[in-house]
Amino acid sequence: MRSTYTRIVPCLAATALVVAACGSDDTSAEVDDAVTDISAAADEAMSETSDAADDAMAETTDAMTETSDAMTETTDAMTETSDAMTETTDAMTESTEAAAPAEGGGGTLRVGTKYDQPLFGVNTPSGVEGFDADIARYIGEQLGREVEFSEAVSANRESFLENGTVDMVVATYTINDERDEIVDFAGPYYVAGQDIMVTADNPLGIASIDDLDSPDVATCTVEGSTSLDNLNEMAPDANVTTFDTYSKCADAMGQGRVDAVTTDNVILLGLADESGGEYVLVENPFTEEPYGIGVPEGSELRCEVNEVLQTMYDDGTWQQIYEDTVGAVASQTPEPPELDDEGC
Repeated sequence: MRSTYTRIVPCLAATALVVAACGSDDTSAEVDDAVTDISAAADEAMSETSDAADDAMAETTDAMTETSDAMTETTDAMTETSDAMTETTDAMTESTEAAAPAEGGGGTLRVGTKYDQPLFGVNTPSGVEGFDADIARYIGEQLGREVEFSEAVSANRESFLENGTVDMVVATYTINDERDEIVDFAGPYYVAGQDIMVTADNPLGIASIDDLDSPDVATCTVEGSTSLDNLNEMAPDANVTTFDTYSKCADAMGQGRVDAVTTDNVILLGLADESGGEYVLVENPFTEEPYGIGVPEGSELRCEVNEVLQTMYDDGTWQQIYEDTVGAVASQTPEPPELDDEGC
């Protein structure tokens, strides 16, 4: 928009021309006075406009300064928040690292094992006792880690390893192809065979797996076990009852609800020993069950455990642990099985 001054000047020029044309001195003087007044007014208007513009610019500058200060404060606050988040993340990382067991030394070794398997794993007031429990403790000692036991039943062993509930499972855990797709195994550290346990009087004359292949014979085993898989495959007509633990199967047989219990012979041996002569084995195993120590798939712990097992085999520790536990009932001490060191 043009200023007041630029609009007035042309008007003054036009007025001067008119006066000159008329030739009147009085009029000319009046015009000169008017021009002078108008010029003074224009100058005053321009001065006021300039002052107003200066004030507006000053206010704008102040506003921009305030905005800049606010942005600086916001940036500082965001920086402080970021620093706080970084410190929190670092603290969480340190906490996680402290809580997570490190492979190969230090920290806690969380072990899943059976709590109701006589000779292999029984939870007592003084702690978990048995062959599996002692094997796990020795491994922990050699790795420099304190063992912490959790109860693992047959059906949850894979899930415990997959979701990080435990670092390894030592729980009469048969190695097979299906499980090996989900977890890794160190070992084997023992080879059992599936057998059958009956009451001492054995009224049905059960002597082999073939005798279980009938709907008239009630047979008990544990869900999620290779024993159940073997029974279904080798005695498809069997009348099967399942529980989550073998001790419940033994109780059911004592109550007359089932006629036989089938699983690995060393497990049955412990149950028979605890029965005080009420239960016996038919002593006719029909499978081989290599026990392995389960670890998460891809874990370096597998090869570390294999090294410890080999040391146990070589220095006689394995044999001593067996004789102190299973050997209290078994007639002889077997040779430890050959380890599977592939990939180590």
